[in-house]
Amino acid sequence: MACVVVRYHEIALKGGNRPRFVRRLIANLRDATTGLGVLGADSRQGRIVLRLAPAAPVDRVCDRVAHTFGVANYSVAVELPADLDAIRAAVLDCARAEPFTTFAIRTRRADKSFPLTSPQLGALLGAAVAAEVGGRVDLDAPELPITVEILPRAAYVSGGKRPGPGGLPVTVSGRVTCLMSGGIDSPVAAHRMMQRGCRVDFVHFSGVPYTSRASIDKARDLVEHLTRWQLRSELTVVPFGEIQSEIVARVPRSHRVVLYRRMMLRIAAALGRRGARALVTGESLGQVSSQTLENMQAVAAATPALVLRPLVGMDKNEIIQQAVRIGTFATSILPDQDCCSLFTPAHPTTRATVAEAEAAERQLDLSALVARGVAAATRERFVFPPELAVAAAGPAAPLTVRG
Repeated sequence: MACVVVRYHEIALKGGNRPRFVRRLIANLRDATTGLGVLGADSRQGRIVLRLAPAAPVDRVCDRVAHTFGVANYSVAVELPADLDAIRAAVLDCARAEPFTTFAIRTRRADKSFPLTSPQLGALLGAAVAAEVGGRVDLDAPELPITVEILPRAAYVSGGKRPGPGGLPVTVSGRVTCLMSGGIDSPVAAHRMMQRGCRVDFVHFSGVPYTSRASIDKARDLVEHLTRWQLRSELTVVPFGEIQSEIVARVPRSHRVVLYRRMMLRIAAALGRRGARALVTGESLGQVSSQTLENMQAVAAATPALVLRPLVGMDKNEIIQQAVRIGTFATSILPDQDCCSLFTPAHPTTRATVAEAEAAERQLDLSALVARGVAAATRERFVFPPELAVAAAGPAAPLTVRG
């Protein structure tokens, strides 16, 4: 039977929590491959085996597996009895499937009752391939690596391993709320939190009614793309322009940007779903004038919520490289009208203190502004793959199905 053998690494180090992490990875793989002919997903000796129907689109299944956090690597394999003749035949079929000059047989015998050791089995199978198909053994960099895994009750033969995204299964680390600007940084920050096992909700602050909806469209496109990695997302859009105009009218010019960000954190915290454990931003230390240590401290003091900055030690080139790798860069650089640049002074302070920010905010009705932002917010759900849409639909928010 055709199957995909999924391997994990970091999860295996979790001790007593390992079963919970494995169950979540299995559930995420089942959801990700919904509608693609996956007959079952079972845990087998440190692996997860996805059994495929005869007509299953293998390439699409692999693409979904390759976007599932917690997967270290995976292989398209054939499942067969742990019988030497059956394994030998499967290895020869694999070798005949594509041309090669060099090959290697990589064996792992998890079932110690199998009569041959891993080196003995590898030598026997390698000799069979050389004799019946041809090619030269190269254990370091073979053109065709063939993997043979002997587990209790079954063996798996595959043409090598493909890399997964690593990390931890989404949801095992809890829920966070990411401030999604529509630029390069915040989507990368969200992706990094997903890789650490977080379910990420998104809040976008738009300059409406003083700007166009271009930034909202970008935020939606970015969340749509990132949903491929966590399967279910929520995007909340807050029209922030009028709140900004009130800040502009009442506070010192030099502190506007700091007070914008403090207000955003308050509103994002108020909007966060029950159980959200932290706020996430795309800030990188020193990247722009508002992202100094002093300003970060002044901004974070606006809320008791934990503020995570997964990009804080990365430079712009590193962030861009990751944005390209995860596929968000092209969208992020599209022109838009960002609320953060609305009413921005020419010389914003780079060394704001908490005391200065609090003194400036005494001119504002903070509770009323937060309530206004929360009341005007709109929420949208995103689901991937489309087959999950019916299960995810509910009365809380409009549902957007992304295929």
